[in-house]
Amino acid sequence: MKIAIDAMGGDNAPKEIIEGVKQALEAFSDVEILLYGQQDKIDEYIKPQDRLTIIHCAEVIESEDDPVRSVRRKKDASMVRMAEAVKEGTADAAVSAGNTGALMSAGLFIVGRIEGVDRPALAPTLPTMDGKGFLMLDLGANADAKPEHLVQYAIMGSIYAEKVRGVQNPTVGLLNIGTEEKKGNELTKAAFPLLKEAPVNFIGNVESRDLLNGAADVVVTDGFTGNMVLKTIEGTAMNVFAMIKDVFMASTKTKIAAMLVKNDLSALKGMLDYSEYGGAGLFGLKAPVIKAHGSSNGTAFYNAIRQARTMVEHDVAGKIYSTLKEEQSS
Repeated sequence: MKIAIDAMGGDNAPKEIIEGVKQALEAFSDVEILLYGQQDKIDEYIKPQDRLTIIHCAEVIESEDDPVRSVRRKKDASMVRMAEAVKEGTADAAVSAGNTGALMSAGLFIVGRIEGVDRPALAPTLPTMDGKGFLMLDLGANADAKPEHLVQYAIMGSIYAEKVRGVQNPTVGLLNIGTEEKKGNELTKAAFPLLKEAPVNFIGNVESRDLLNGAADVVVTDGFTGNMVLKTIEGTAMNVFAMIKDVFMASTKTKIAAMLVKNDLSALKGMLDYSEYGGAGLFGLKAPVIKAHGSSNGTAFYNAIRQARTMVEHDVAGKIYSTLKEEQSS
């Protein structure tokens, strides 16, 4: 299979992007990489080789660029060329650590939506205390949502959890302010009965305080709420580790203690880093498009490539299409 990569997106591009590409080429003999970006900068780290083609692109979509305008105007940008390769069938999937809004625009306007999907959703796998993780969507592709959108998120998330994450009969929870059926706002109250009838293993409402305990394998919500939850988890994790560091650096005694538990703290930090699970999938598009974390190192970007490969291998987009078509005709 062929995977198109935006070499210029992200805080550590192109060095760490290319490091991830090297790991993927070594790990997967069935993967060919199409690497889009500025040739002179890419050449510092890698040269064309077996299963690696470099396509020069003169432009780059920067993090501060307007998402829609940049996709429409920067026709020779690495992200745009990458998305066009998927649209044309030259590549089977795309991965970028660049501007999230621009990637969503490129996915929507260039790759295109699966027939029957009202709104694609941004869906990363977030950490849980037991290390298994859970899928949450939408986390920012759409600020608002209708009840039927949450049903589509549940179906798409369930297919991904089963086919890519290997979860048998994944549980689906509706993010809410209480577990009782009648709790919530108009959106959640209307979505609850629809989810009960949907072809998913719906277990009811789940509260945000229970997410990291593995309340459900798939959690659905609107993009505004989901993005707030994501930023809260990120901010809490960063601040907790900053406080732990301050405690351990307070005295000679605590510095010695820090040396003794250094590896354990590193493992704990890894458990709370959702980039270790791969990137955030843009679900509902005609082909897999993965948004890697902007600060991805080589290993994190490799995980995003691995995620895209698995989605292609299991035809996740095709299964989403057929399931939604069947649901809408029933």
